This record gives sequence, structure tokens and C-alpha cells, in this order.
Amino acid sequence: MKEKVTARKRRAFRIRKRIAVLGGQRLCIHRTPRHMYAQVIGPDSRVVASASTVEVEVRKDLKSGGNVDAARLVGRRIAEKAKAAGVVKVAFDRSGFRYHGRVKALADAAREGGLEF
Repeated sequence: MKEKVTARKRRAFRIRKRIAVLGGQRLCIHRTPRHMYAQVIGPDSRVVASASTVEVEVRKDLKSGGNVDAARLVGRRIAEKAKAAGVVKVAFDRSGFRYHGRVKALADAAREGGLEF
């Protein structure tokens, strides 16, 4: 288990280093078995917008926070909040997680909501 976590963190570091060179905002996600979190972070490491399955408005619409439907809802919500803050173009920081399942669902929903990456 330890090697798995270490490998994910190594991948996450590599992704973040690459995004830092480009110097734009990034859509950073994190997933746990029960919840999904998303943040739009500026180049100065300031959080511009955030959404998660822990929020009260999101929880009332969901049966579980750890499934693809929840990830889609968080993706739509982060897109709305980012656009309200004036952010349209972001780099997708998947935090070392594989791009499938919940991570892919969140990314697709954010794209449908109007974010470009």
C-alpha cells in the first residue's frame, strides 16, 4: 500500500511541476472513497473557487458522495463557480489519480459547464 501512495504522490508532483512552468490556473481534484473535492487554484497558490460533495447544497441531491454521479455534480458546480470568478481556461491537475471513472466524469462535466482545458 505504501508504494501505491508514494507513486501517486510522485505523479502528482510531476503534473504540478509541469503546470507551474505553464503558469496558469489549475483545476486540482482529490478523491477519497466517500467524497470528491475540486479547487481552482491560481498561479499564486490562491484558491479561486472550490466545490465538493461535503457541501450542504450538493449533499441534499446525492445518495452517496463517492460515485460517478457525485463527481459529475461537483464538476458542474466547480465550472459555475470558476466562471463566476472570471476563470475560463484551466489546466487539469488530477493529483496523480488515473484518468477514468470519477476523475473522468468530473473533468467531462467541468468541460460541459464551460471550462477549457
